[in-house]
Amino acid sequence: MLKLLQKAAIALICCFFLSPGTSSAQDTTATIDLKEMPLRLLDYQSPMQSVKGMDGLREQPVMQELDNFQKDIMSRISDIYRIHINAMEAQVNNDPLEAETNINDALAATHGLLDDYPEISGDRRFTELYRSIIAEYRQFYGITETGNEPQGEIFAIQEELFSEDESWMVEEYDFPEDLNFNKTAVPLVQNDKVNRHLVYYTLRRPEVMETWLQRAVKYQPMMRKIFREEGTPEELTYLAFIESGLNPNARSWAAAVGMWQFIRATGSVYGLEVNWWVDERRDPEKATRAAARHLKDLYNIWGDWHLAMAGYNISPRGLKRAINRAGGVEDYWAAYPYLPRETRGYVPGFIATTMIGMNPEEFGFQNEYEGEPYSYEVVEVEGLMELEGLANAAGISTNELKEYNPELLRWATPPGGKYPLKIPVHKKQEFLANYEDIPKENRSQNITMHTVKSGESLGVIARKYGTTVAGLYGSNENLSSMIYPGQKIVVPLPRGSASQISANQPTNQQRSVNTSRSSSSNTVSPPANSTSLSYKVKTGDTIGHIAEWYDVRAWNIRTWNGIGNTIRVGQTLSVYVPNTRRSHYEKVNELSYAEKQEIERKQRRGENIFIASATTSDGDNYTTYTVQQNDTLSEIAESFGIGLSELRRLNNINGNRIYVGQTLRISAN
Repeated sequence: MLKLLQKAAIALICCFFLSPGTSSAQDTTATIDLKEMPLRLLDYQSPMQSVKGMDGLREQPVMQELDNFQKDIMSRISDIYRIHINAMEAQVNNDPLEAETNINDALAATHGLLDDYPEISGDRRFTELYRSIIAEYRQFYGITETGNEPQGEIFAIQEELFSEDESWMVEEYDFPEDLNFNKTAVPLVQNDKVNRHLVYYTLRRPEVMETWLQRAVKYQPMMRKIFREEGTPEELTYLAFIESGLNPNARSWAAAVGMWQFIRATGSVYGLEVNWWVDERRDPEKATRAAARHLKDLYNIWGDWHLAMAGYNISPRGLKRAINRAGGVEDYWAAYPYLPRETRGYVPGFIATTMIGMNPEEFGFQNEYEGEPYSYEVVEVEGLMELEGLANAAGISTNELKEYNPELLRWATPPGGKYPLKIPVHKKQEFLANYEDIPKENRSQNITMHTVKSGESLGVIARKYGTTVAGLYGSNENLSSMIYPGQKIVVPLPRGSASQISANQPTNQQRSVNTSRSSSSNTVSPPANSTSLSYKVKTGDTIGHIAEWYDVRAWNIRTWNGIGNTIRVGQTLSVYVPNTRRSHYEKVNELSYAEKQEIERKQRRGENIFIASATTSDGDNYTTYTVQQNDTLSEIAESFGIGLSELRRLNNINGNRIYVGQTLRISAN
């Protein structure tokens, strides 16, 4: 049975990695080294050559040399497939613990690859891998409910618009020329690529653009104001059209969320909190401000708005690679043929929507649409207040309250102190009067978060905390009797219990605090083997930038210092860094803002920062290097002039996975 499974798994991989006509039944049983597969990712084109064989003259693909960018992606994909196969083999061997470990490792590695290279979400090989990993995860844990389907009409539109199908494209069209764009900061170039998008939005699917223009009445005034405040060109607000269709609840299958489609890692750099209770990527204002800052940072890196937009859609290494393949000219249109398909449509799509949005009547749309600009009032409420009760106090439905607060993911406000709840304008006095009538004992609950372990049932969990199964169902929306390891469950506790959770707590940590105290009084234990450094806030600093300079998360800095998103010049912040990297991070406070931004700029352009102080010698007379953010094993090897296989051997590494702060042996002194 095991051999049959191995053969089947290898055959499955061959379906993904071998071209038709190059394999046979005999080939599928051979030992295959996936790292040596002659494939190109993202822009793979298989040049053909004629080969004389027993069946006559036939076409065969020619092996092409992969660059470092392709090697890194392909090596990581092959590593994930190996982990996936190990999980299947463990199940055949009746070893559920080993299977569970490999299943979760494969899922984590897949998400890590997606975080590092967002553009890979449009690649067929990766999507097939992702589906296989997700399917195995759900099969193993018996998960029947869905959770990765895209939300929002934008994704079906992108699939059609970015496909190779041109059957809808017309040969003749008459678009206005010499339109008045009020001297936009972003060049609105009109070419055949832009015209393709204009045809789509005006002739193929005009109802799509009309829907977006109607939504713009609500959101664009707020967006323009924020972009002005951040010093980012206002016309870039039209980028949200092609990102999400101006839908705050949009979610891609690759877990990019919100109006500006932030992945979790990038959102955290700009201070967007994501935990079990809230996802601030869905907050229209916070996400818009984060997008304005991100786009401005990208412009400061590339010095060109078209490249900055491309950088919003693709990884730094991916964009740099396309530029290098175009001869090193830092120009979007020069790099265009070497970009992934989705990124090739990104800037033309932005230009087309901007042209229409700024001159709707010229393209057959109304000049104005009815609607009210985005506005609200804020009231502070207790943590763990049920949204249904709060909606009643405001005189609106629960769904309406969620529309005003799309960042709220659960049935209640997050625990850990007061929460700024948004309600309709002119409802504040009514709300406050009704809020006072809510019994004090109903304003907050005692809860804790429990992560399900193997073998646990709802009954076991309820008994552990002295609560009831009915209480578990009442505290968790859509909770099923079928639970699985790793699942997080809210557990209501008896009154007086101290086992409660903080709203600032990340979902992958568990600790106990008292929700009756304000969130500022909550403390977080420092990481193991770390030391505290002080950083003095300077002009231009943001929490997101400081977090990136110290390789920590924005929520780390907030919880370590008991603050929100606001910092002031001269303020001293505590940051915990690994003991082994203290001397490196101590230098951050001494650098000027320009010097720190230069390091950040190089990191975001995909350039490795091999700081001299990071290279030392260990006790065995080996030269060592401490892994930095954005490093890859292949690029470290190339930088130090050492073979990749030798670097793996020196460090007992089988694949390509490394982590920030890891110490690698480079060579003997």
